[in-house]
Amino acid sequence: MAVPNHLRQAVIQRSNNRLLSQLAQEATFHIDHVVPQAVGGPTALDNLALACVTCSLRKGARQTVVDVEGEAEVPIFNPRREAWSMHFRWAGVRVFGLTATGRATIAALQMNRPHVLAIREEERQRGRHPPPGHL
Repeated sequence: MAVPNHLRQAVIQRSNNRLLSQLAQEATFHIDHVVPQAVGGPTALDNLALACVTCSLRKGARQTVVDVEGEAEVPIFNPRREAWSMHFRWAGVRVFGLTATGRATIAALQMNRPHVLAIREEERQRGRHPPPGHL
C-alpha cells in the first residue's frame, strides 16, 4: 500500500533532518513502516519514519536484529517508541550503541559505513551535525 501524500509530508516535516539531513542527498528518503506492513504494521503517522534508502532496504521487514556483542536477538530500534539518546551517542560523525538494541541496529543498518560518515562530515562542516535533539 502506498503512503498517502498527506502522511508522507507529515513524516518529512516531523523528521526535521534529525539523523541525516536529506538536504544534500541525491536519493529521496523512504517513508519506512517501523512495524512492517508484512506483520500488520499500519500505514499511520505513529508507525512511519523517514529513512535513508540504504537503511530502509537493510531493515526490510525485520523487527529484531542480533547484538554483535552478546549474539542475542534483540528488537531493532523503534524511533516512534524509544528515545534515541537511550540507545545511541555521537562520537564525532560516528554513532555508537549504548545498549544491545543500539549496537545491533547500528550493525544491521551499517550506520557507520564510509559513505554515511562522509555525508555526516560534510554536514558537520556545514553546521548541521550533530542533528538537533541527538547530541
